[in-house]
Amino acid sequence: MRCYLHTFLLCMIFVFFSFLYVFNQLASTLEDRDGWRVKEHGIPGRKSHDTGHLLRKRPGLEGLRDREEGLDRCKSQSVSYWNPYWRLPADVCGVNCLLESSFSERSNSAVKAESRDERSHLAVVACGPRLEETITMLKSAVLFSKKPLHFYIFAEDELHKSFRNTLESWPRRVRARFNSSIYPITFPKENAREWKKLFKPCASQRLFLPLILKEVDSLLYVDTDIIFLQPVEDMWALLSQFNSRQLAAMAPEHEEPRIGWYNRFARHPYYGKTGINSGVMLMNMTRLREKMFKNDMTTVTLKWEEMLMPLLQKYKLNITWGDQDLLNIIFHHNPESLYMFPCQWNYRPDHCIYGSNCQQAEQEGVFILHGNRGVYHDDKQPAFRAVYEAIQKYQFGDNLETSLLRPLETSLQTTTHTYCGRASHLLTKRLKQSIMSVQHREEGDDGGQQV
Repeated sequence: MRCYLHTFLLCMIFVFFSFLYVFNQLASTLEDRDGWRVKEHGIPGRKSHDTGHLLRKRPGLEGLRDREEGLDRCKSQSVSYWNPYWRLPADVCGVNCLLESSFSERSNSAVKAESRDERSHLAVVACGPRLEETITMLKSAVLFSKKPLHFYIFAEDELHKSFRNTLESWPRRVRARFNSSIYPITFPKENAREWKKLFKPCASQRLFLPLILKEVDSLLYVDTDIIFLQPVEDMWALLSQFNSRQLAAMAPEHEEPRIGWYNRFARHPYYGKTGINSGVMLMNMTRLREKMFKNDMTTVTLKWEEMLMPLLQKYKLNITWGDQDLLNIIFHHNPESLYMFPCQWNYRPDHCIYGSNCQQAEQEGVFILHGNRGVYHDDKQPAFRAVYEAIQKYQFGDNLETSLLRPLETSLQTTTHTYCGRASHLLTKRLKQSIMSVQHREEGDDGGQQV
């Protein structure tokens, strides 16, 4: 009897291991078949969804590191520094490797050329009477930047010729430091009228830049009423401070909650304690296009383009500041995706109108001046207007110190009857450094000739 029992147990063990072997072979066969489907037909295999999801969470160099550490399908790449325009060559990986887009179809030479791109990419949207204001903003960007720029100008058709003529009228030496592309105002056809009338004319165009500029990886969007007092590439460098989940950067709407708008009046969700201001918005658009966003319209995560119109339909009766409110709602539900930069990168009248409340500007000066609410063109904040007019009147080729800085300091002395005028030293602190840097650079180039 005991012999029969031993025989039975041995048979059961044999059957068990036989089943294990069969299942192992079956799984291996399925995996090989999936691999063939990916290789031959570009069809995702059973594991591709999970793998792709992992990679989409960490695009850029971080995603490559995940890929190299967790998977053996990609060849090792050596990148000496983080570059927002860096791309994997098309022959390095198969489907679901890093960026699943048309970029993977580029040739190696094109990828290498883009990786050497040192330009800062700057976008602006101009409608109505914003031509001169936009030109002044672009002028400030060219004046102080050390590295080349690319301007993406979205404007109404009747403004295109004026933009071209003005930019082409600048000295050749200045024109050599930037490229420009001019685009029409473009909204989805089925909802174009609704988007165009949202808040100010054309303001919501910025929401569609990732969908229009599909070949652009990262972009700095600014309102027309921006003045750069610091080189653009210093703002551009903040891209390197993004963690693996962050895809956009903005400044708080307010530093002081007692005068905050969103925390006192908003009838919709907003980011953080006081909301965000979208007048200066730095974007990694590759990540933005890939991101699946949480929202309060459905339990399903949505892509950027899938989310915009339903979001507008839900909140259009409750939003006051148009597209900025929509951005606040989006990042309220996706706070991990936003990098917050301090107020000296987006310095507005709210930071000084009731007394100085931007501590970073107190310490380091103002980097970017934002003259919202039309303060460049009225007498409400003469200190802001003085900075704008100094840049506007400056002529390329003149000495920056004698033709820009000194006249500005003289004008600012007449504004001390206002709180912002009393803080005017913050407006010139960084400007002085930028001017000194330009002068030293120009002296090194050709013995002191100005921009």
